[in-house]
Amino acid sequence: MNNQVTFFEARKWASFRIKNQSELDMYDVDFILQHRSRFSATDLLIHYQQIMPAQLWRQFQADIEALLAGMPPQYIVHMAEFYGLSLMVNPAVLIPRIETEELVDWILNETSLQARDRLRILDIGTGSGAIALALKKQRPNWQVVASDISRQALSVAQTNAARLNVKIDFVESDVFEQISGQFDLIVSNPPYISTKETPYMDHRVLEHEPKLALYAAEDGLAIYKQLALGASQHLKSGGRLFIEIGFHQEQAVSRIFHRAMPAAQISTKHDTAGHQRMIQVRKGS
Repeated sequence: MNNQVTFFEARKWASFRIKNQSELDMYDVDFILQHRSRFSATDLLIHYQQIMPAQLWRQFQADIEALLAGMPPQYIVHMAEFYGLSLMVNPAVLIPRIETEELVDWILNETSLQARDRLRILDIGTGSGAIALALKKQRPNWQVVASDISRQALSVAQTNAARLNVKIDFVESDVFEQISGQFDLIVSNPPYISTKETPYMDHRVLEHEPKLALYAAEDGLAIYKQLALGASQHLKSGGRLFIEIGFHQEQAVSRIFHRAMPAAQISTKHDTAGHQRMIQVRKGS
């Protein structure tokens, strides 16, 4: 193809390049094209017959080759969307998933009567900062602390907070190790995949996303045990812990918290696909 192509022709070229790749679709192509051109979907339609700048065309071709090589589109453009926010991402952090937006929804719905209160919140394993930033954006009065064991992940989260002009306190910590004080609410989407599940995972996740944020020992349950041991100490009376879990971990994780916090109220919630996804633990008064 020559060096003068329209946006329409570039998109059509990409569709031919990916047509034999079952795991790819035009959503991935459009995601890249919109981010690189800084066009919305509507803007892209308006400019379809416009000649693409030569530098952008070269970049787009390189991006599609990276996509074909297995690179997730979010890592290609270093951006991901989460709860209406555009977040910078790189291979130091997981790409935030739409299922985790349902965890944010649950938290906001469960605390709607406290929306104006100055609650103290802790996000453990913040990664890109997705959950912490979404909560702070929706509940500006809340005091949010975000922690992660990875210094590289914290750097990404701090960059996102600065870009979005959101005030969050960051702590480098292995679960509760460097955390002090008590919180009204603790949230965590921790590593929960067992190494036994590796053969069933998407190769793009295995090859590109950080293993530190994916895998946990003890069949994926190790971090939940750490959370259960520290939650009673770090939750205020009546405080709540919200966690994301794997699609088959509901009973095992519930048992961990029942043993560690016998007086706590434990409730579970499935995602919109019907999969086991979330647990809420409410500390007794």
